[in-house]
Amino acid sequence: MEPVTLQGIFRDHFDTYARGRTLPLRILKAAHAIVQCRSPALGGHVQHCPLGHVAHIQYHPCRHRSCPQCSRLPRAQWAENQAARLLACDHYHVVFTLPHELLRLWEVNRAPMASALFQAARETLMTLLQDERFLGATPGLLMTLHTWGRTLSHHPHVHCLVTGGGITPGGDWRTVQNGYLLPVRMVAALFRGKLLAFIQTGLREDTLRLPPSITANDWARTLQTLYRQKWNVCLKERYPHGQGVMRYLARYVKGGPIGDSRLRTANAERVVFAYRDHHDGRHKTLALTTPEFIARLLWHVPEPGQHTVRHAGLYATACAPQHARARDALGQPPKTAMDISWQAALSRLGQHNKTLCPRCGQRLVRGARLARSFARNENSIFKAVPSGFAQHGVQADTPNVLWLTGTGPPHVSDIFLSGGVQLN
Repeated sequence: MEPVTLQGIFRDHFDTYARGRTLPLRILKAAHAIVQCRSPALGGHVQHCPLGHVAHIQYHPCRHRSCPQCSRLPRAQWAENQAARLLACDHYHVVFTLPHELLRLWEVNRAPMASALFQAARETLMTLLQDERFLGATPGLLMTLHTWGRTLSHHPHVHCLVTGGGITPGGDWRTVQNGYLLPVRMVAALFRGKLLAFIQTGLREDTLRLPPSITANDWARTLQTLYRQKWNVCLKERYPHGQGVMRYLARYVKGGPIGDSRLRTANAERVVFAYRDHHDGRHKTLALTTPEFIARLLWHVPEPGQHTVRHAGLYATACAPQHARARDALGQPPKTAMDISWQAALSRLGQHNKTLCPRCGQRLVRGARLARSFARNENSIFKAVPSGFAQHGVQADTPNVLWLTGTGPPHVSDIFLSGGVQLN
């Protein structure tokens, strides 16, 4: 029995789902990428042993940020770069959630609403932490946008990793003296005021628009309700370092809200997947109709060019001198850029053997390229040309293709070595 994969669900059922629906271009592009990822449709290249012991095909990834199949390397690279950026101090995890009353406004203004949510969260934390009543210094903020809940529900929120200290106007490092960072009620009230002010400004200046289902009177009543109610802001406990939270955030920076490991069963009628209920901490399963599952997943595809990660304060690029001063005060060496290779990413997953020849142990090299036309005609002969395509894959390779010299991989051939370069 084949394992259940997101690619299989979209390959088998997306056409049926899309029939009769008018879908945005970003949705069609995401679905198209998920279906074609790591398939002959995107071409590939030969990986082979320099001594000719083995040779196989590695199909290219789609590199779409909503595709879970090719996200491991980008996530690993992002995590390494963030780990190099983090200061060696306590960190706090703060979550700002968009009220569900604003979901319809979000749906028709995704990019500007996301910017407003980021800006409100950033200004709330920076305003309060720079106040002498609290920290009186500039902290570092790493912020990531998630639009989903554990059941793929519509749940936009921003995770903020906040340093437990900052640089004072005088250039000194100051540590948070209390154990709770900031009073949660004050944070929620300021966040509410800032986000609603941004929204009102956007509506006046026509950078935001009300959905057709909301009249001006409806919006006025919603606004009054939102100003009165308590908003959901979560300030979690202090962490002795920020690595754990950062690694958690890295899982969702690329690849969308759900990976193949959570999928249990799928057919034309329904999809069953696992999730952890945050109310009781128990692991459960949820069954959705297949169209509902696809609709929920695609709702979270971000707009083209929309940033889902932002830095502020000491972690912002513009604050590099203050960041360097903070590292010096904390006894850290200067920040260096990290560039983890796909071989290193595989090694950290315990799959280092995929980069080596199973017979002689030498590192596999990259050889000839399979053009995309190979996918359109299974009987075509691929051209032995240099690839010029960076290796992004960290997944199992696909054997059993048609080789120029016969039915199986040759021992050694100029065809495979003509474009061969070291993978690293």
